[in-house]
Amino acid sequence: MGEKTKKIIRVIFSISFIFYVFILLRLLFLSRVSGIGTTDLSLLESIRINSNFIPFKTINTYLQAIFDNSMNMGIPIKNLFGNLFMFLPMGIYLPFFFKSVHQWRKFTLLMIVILLFVEILQLFTGRGSFDIDDFILNMVGAYIGFGIWKVKFVRSTLN
Repeated sequence: MGEKTKKIIRVIFSISFIFYVFILLRLLFLSRVSGIGTTDLSLLESIRINSNFIPFKTINTYLQAIFDNSMNMGIPIKNLFGNLFMFLPMGIYLPFFFKSVHQWRKFTLLMIVILLFVEILQLFTGRGSFDIDDFILNMVGAYIGFGIWKVKFVRSTLN
């Protein structure tokens, strides 16, 4: 592949990253409001109410709802697959822009920091909640993206 073609791919990929970040910010912080800070509850009580620290609690709830049809199918599908795929592109963009995260360990550490920051920021801004299951699904999605990045054809096309 010629240098001119690679430069065009890099520009297109950079522009797509900007759009992705705007969409991500809209989904994470501008499309919903939780109850934190909207009542007379203490900060700690609001955090307790708007947080899930039990791994797989909401994932199991949504999976059960899919199998027993106990809620509108759109809700578990949107939550499970939305959280899974929301950070999949990050698994491709991060190693593309930052050569230092080409290794699984460094990628994992950076994603943990990013996702914890997002979850905590959602909680304290009242634009969502802290849900360890969201973190797990986002992380799995980012790993899928990183796995795609690791495919030699993808790296050679984008680098």
